[in-house]
Amino acid sequence: MPVPWFLLSLALGRNPVVLSLERVVGPQDAARCSPGLSCHLWDGDVLCLPGGIVSAPGPVLVPTLLQTELVLRCHKETDCDLCVRVAVHLAVHGSWEEPADEEEFGRTPDPGLEDPRNASLQAHVVLSFQAYPTARCVLLEVQVPAALVQPGQSVGSIVFDCFEAALGAEVRIWSYTQPRYQKELNLTQQLPDCRGLDVQDSIQRCSALPWLNVSADGDHVRLVLDVSEEQRFGLSLYWNQTQGPAKPWWHRNLTGPQTITLNHTDLVPCLCIQVWPLEPDSVRTSICPFREDPRAHRNLWRAARLQLLPPQGWRLDAPCSLPAEATLCWQAQDGGPCQPLVPPLPRANVTVNKALKFPLLKGHPNVCIQVSTWEKLQLQECLWTDSLGPLKDDMLLVETRDSQDNRSLCALEPSGCTPLLSRASTRAARLGEQLLQDLQSGQCLQLWDDDLGALWACPMDKYTHQRWALVWLACLLFAAVLFLLLLVKKDHVKGWLRLLKEDALEGAAAARSRTALLLYSPDDAGFERLVGALASALCQLPLRVAVDLWSRRELSAQGPLAWFHAQRRQTLQEGGVVVLLFSPGAVAMCHEWLQDAASAPGAHGPHDAFTASLSCVLPDFLQGRAPGRYIGAYFDRLLPPDAVPALFRSVPVFSLPSQLPDFLRTLQGPGALRSRRLAERADQVSRALQPALDSCFWPQETAGTGSGMGPEAGDRT
Repeated sequence: MPVPWFLLSLALGRNPVVLSLERVVGPQDAARCSPGLSCHLWDGDVLCLPGGIVSAPGPVLVPTLLQTELVLRCHKETDCDLCVRVAVHLAVHGSWEEPADEEEFGRTPDPGLEDPRNASLQAHVVLSFQAYPTARCVLLEVQVPAALVQPGQSVGSIVFDCFEAALGAEVRIWSYTQPRYQKELNLTQQLPDCRGLDVQDSIQRCSALPWLNVSADGDHVRLVLDVSEEQRFGLSLYWNQTQGPAKPWWHRNLTGPQTITLNHTDLVPCLCIQVWPLEPDSVRTSICPFREDPRAHRNLWRAARLQLLPPQGWRLDAPCSLPAEATLCWQAQDGGPCQPLVPPLPRANVTVNKALKFPLLKGHPNVCIQVSTWEKLQLQECLWTDSLGPLKDDMLLVETRDSQDNRSLCALEPSGCTPLLSRASTRAARLGEQLLQDLQSGQCLQLWDDDLGALWACPMDKYTHQRWALVWLACLLFAAVLFLLLLVKKDHVKGWLRLLKEDALEGAAAARSRTALLLYSPDDAGFERLVGALASALCQLPLRVAVDLWSRRELSAQGPLAWFHAQRRQTLQEGGVVVLLFSPGAVAMCHEWLQDAASAPGAHGPHDAFTASLSCVLPDFLQGRAPGRYIGAYFDRLLPPDAVPALFRSVPVFSLPSQLPDFLRTLQGPGALRSRRLAERADQVSRALQPALDSCFWPQETAGTGSGMGPEAGDRT
């Protein structure tokens, strides 16, 4: 049974939230004014010529406020048109100047002349109305008695009935006097359409619109249009973009009744529905029902893509406008969070589907862009890594300048911006003098420069090479001495040499060892112990293992998403592999992300890297980038083989511990050990896993057999 999402009548049914309008009978325009005022409407329209502003000779009437009201102008009971009633509030502007003392010049006032301060005020008020394709101007004459003339005081209002306009039209109204003594008043108003007014029985075009019922049914959304079988109407789905024109998505001419089914993944906040009868001059009515839908907002972020536009441009592609901010950041080669660069790109609202430029002099692979909301980081891409190569071991120097052109330099590190030549125990402080020399000799790349400062990227490779040169030299000397000793006493150390050869082979394999990043769902404490046992056993092989169990402090400081993003990038850059350990909880979480069930995902722990990683892992599988980067595994008896989602079977999936040799061979890659040694290592890993496997599976078997008695109890002993 579909759950009603909302029920909206596009046909103006008897809905308690729509407006009931006053009826005005007759086609003639009319004017009326407040008590005490007299007014007159000139026959016919006048030319809309406001003219320039002139000085007031004394007190004059000027418009101070415009107000509108919707009414119905009816020719018959069921033949009405929408009409805009306009009220103009008037006030006295200016005052009489005090007359000069005529007796001072030897003249006496003329008793036959009336004092102008005792006379009434008269004004000609113009109302200008525009609503495509209509434009009108009317002239209202109003007179105020002398008793009401008080400078700066309101004297009342004059009401005009009325300007006809189309449903849903945008109208603009101006008011000024002739002559004009001040800037004209103006008002812009969007008129409602049929669904916002109780006019179904009054305006014939509104009575033909269909009913639209939008409901959610599982993973689908149904649009049910309840119209007669012979009525033909148009239905359009479009993306209503605030930045740019609406973008059509789907359009059909249909004959009712109809039911249109949409997948929940098609919903975005700006998806709108427009419906209209296929008749001349028919009324089109639009509704955007998914603006506040959480699923629509999640779909919008999943559809958003950051794109590089050479040479130094970027664009955020999305179906709708995004309430987000963008900033540049510097991503160090050794991982860690991407550090925002306040200069040169301060945080600013993102304009989607528009090419933007980085305010940089040159590009660098370590410069990345972050797109975030006030809640969290949504997207991060190092856009230049494809064209400029992987991340570099460069130090970013930040130069700041003040108004007196005083300059200071600091190096951007994870702990902050470290001043050069300081006594801090950081890498930049130890190499401060060398970095200054590199900067002065032109070995650093300038990324940005303006009056506020500059950014420089200085290579650090040569300092790393110098540090290891002595170490390698010592190793070579030791190897030479050892070789000479073996030549002198080869008969006594022949057996030892054989063992040394095997150890050397293993040592070489360890030097070339791959990195394995383990991802799992922390279903319970027993499964976490099992994952920890597997990670510890793999560390005994030529493998470097990364798992969130050993990085709780970094996870708490950086957050699961940033931690996984850094670990995944480092692992793949070093030629490593990401291992997905499937469990019942992991499979359920994958289905939840793939199918996006109607219920919102449950809360997860602060160290749940598997939940945070899905937003990065799933795109690799969906876009075909997973082979060679990922492998899968699951434990015997804990998960049936067919429970692993089909999407993840594009990479090898192994059952543990039954397929441990194949699993280890795939983990180590081309430099895997020989079969005999690999079998020995697989046996070692299996023995290390057995206690954790027993403790993990024993509660399940006990729960399934009650007290443990029965035919199967003897098999376990």
